[in-house]
Amino acid sequence: MREIKNIVLHCTATQPTATVESILRFWRTSRKWRDPGYHYIIEFNGNVRNLQPEEKPSNGVAGHNLDSIHVSYIGGIDREGKPEDTRSSEQRIAMKGLVQKLHQRYPTAIILGHRDFPNVPKACPSFDVRSWLKEENVL
Repeated sequence: MREIKNIVLHCTATQPTATVESILRFWRTSRKWRDPGYHYIIEFNGNVRNLQPEEKPSNGVAGHNLDSIHVSYIGGIDREGKPEDTRSSEQRIAMKGLVQKLHQRYPTAIILGHRDFPNVPKACPSFDVRSWLKEENVL
């Protein structure tokens, strides 16, 4: 079993209407990835889909995939393609519950956003994870 040091939150950097299938297709065809970018993806309606077993790494953050669990919500950009927290209330509720469950499973893991890693020039997940953890009493 791999040691999990991080629970990383992401956005798909798509419109909230994107489908899981279109995201998977993009990874396979454009990125040529065999494995998905996240372990879990949260649809706009709050449905949580498991894309990769937790025992296997996914392609979430270069150099940190072996020791991380990756969670994403569909969305994260506005109509012009600029970073924006587009989480629906259902996605927020689902993300909070999933993060709480993962933290119980991996109590020493640090919860952070993709953008919180060194040398990551992205806004992902388009919200401040540390502030969200406090504001929503996630832990």
